[in-house]
Amino acid sequence: MNKFLNEFKDRGFFYQCTSEEELSELLDKKKIKAYIGFDCTAESLHVGSLLQIMCLRLLQKHGHQPIVLLGGGTTRIGDPSGKDKTRKILSEQKIDKNTKNIKKILNNYLNSTDKKIKPIFVNNYKWLKNLNYISFLREIGQHFTINRMLTFESVKTRLDREQSLSYMEFNYMILQAYDFLELNKKKDCDLQIGGSDQWGNIVNGVELIKRFSKKQTYGLTTPLITLATGAKMGKTESGAVWLDRKLFSPFEYWQFWRNTDDRDVIKFLKFFTDINLNEINNLKSNDINDLKILLANETTKMLHGEKEAKKSEKIAREIFSSGSTGNNLPSIETDKKNLNIIDLIILSKLENSKSEIRRLIKGNAVKINNNLVKDDKLIIDKKNFSDNFLKLSIGKKRHLKIKFN
Repeated sequence: MNKFLNEFKDRGFFYQCTSEEELSELLDKKKIKAYIGFDCTAESLHVGSLLQIMCLRLLQKHGHQPIVLLGGGTTRIGDPSGKDKTRKILSEQKIDKNTKNIKKILNNYLNSTDKKIKPIFVNNYKWLKNLNYISFLREIGQHFTINRMLTFESVKTRLDREQSLSYMEFNYMILQAYDFLELNKKKDCDLQIGGSDQWGNIVNGVELIKRFSKKQTYGLTTPLITLATGAKMGKTESGAVWLDRKLFSPFEYWQFWRNTDDRDVIKFLKFFTDINLNEINNLKSNDINDLKILLANETTKMLHGEKEAKKSEKIAREIFSSGSTGNNLPSIETDKKNLNIIDLIILSKLENSKSEIRRLIKGNAVKINNNLVKDDKLIIDKKNFSDNFLKLSIGKKRHLKIKFN
C-alpha cells in the first residue's frame, strides 16, 4: 500500500475510501493535490476540526500539496450534516471576518515555506457568487436525482425525525460536489478528504466529475471521534475547545489535553501529534501522567509554539505541585467592587449557570486563593486580592487569575 495511505490507516484516520486500490496506485505514481473544506460558521475552528487539520499535515509530510477550501460561499447556505435544525444565517461581513481568522489558524499548522507542498487557499465564494441559476441547473443539476439525494444521511436523518429541511440546505450537497469539480478543473485536484458525515457529499463530487469531465477522482473519509466516555470530542464543561487564543488560552488548551482520559491517550498521540508511530508504541509502558504531559506539550506546541507549551506546563506544576497562587495563570481584569462569589464566577466564564455554581460551592469545589468557599452569598472585596489579584479555582482543573483595577 502507498506510504501515505498506510500511515493514514496506522494513525487511525481511515474510515472509507472510493476506489482505494486505484488511489494507492495514483499516489505511488505522482504527488497529488488533495482538498479539505472548512465552512466559516464561527470566528475560529475548534478541536473537532483538528483531525482534518492533521490530515493536511500528513499530506505535506508525504510530499502532496493540500488545498484548503474556505467555504465563504457554502457558509451562506449551511451544511445540514449532523444538524437537527437550520444553521443561523450569518451576515456577509461576519462570514468574511471568520474566513480570514480561520485562515490564520490553519497557517499555524501548515508548512508555507516549501513551494512544492505549500497549502493553496481557496474561497468557494469566488466561483459560487456569480453562478447563473438556469445555467447551473442545466449543466450541473441534470447529474443529480432527488431519489438518490433523499438517501444521504444528512437529509434522511432530518426527514426521519420530521424536522424541517429547507430547500436552501438541500442544495448544499450539490454545491459541495460542484466545488470538487471546480478544483479538479482549475487546480488539478484528485482527492477530497472529509469527516465520515461528508461521505455522501464527497461521493457526489466524485460522480459529478466522472459524468461531467470523464475524469477519475477519489474520496477519503475519517471516523467520527468520540471520547472513551462516549462524549463528543472537543467539548468541555465550559464549552468548545477553540483553536484561537482569544477564545481559549494556551494554558486552557494545554490543560484540556492534560486531562485526557487514560484510555484515550495513546490514540490521541497517534491522532494529534507528529510523533513517530514506532515511538508511540514504545511509549505505551510509560507512566500515564507523563504521556498526558507529552500529549499536552506536543499539541500546544503545534498550535501556540514551544514557548507557550513550556509555560503552560510550568503553570500546571505551580498549581498542582506547590499550591501557589499561580502568577502565570490566564487572567481577566475587573474594576467591579464587592462582587458576590456567583457573579465573580460568571464574570470569569469558568461557569455560566448560577444553579450549577451553587451546586459546586455546596460540593466544596470552589476555592479563592486555595481557600474553600462555603457560602454562596460570599462577597469578594479588596481584602481578597493580594497584589491586586486573586486566584479562582473550580475543581482541580479550572483556574483563573482575576486582576483588580
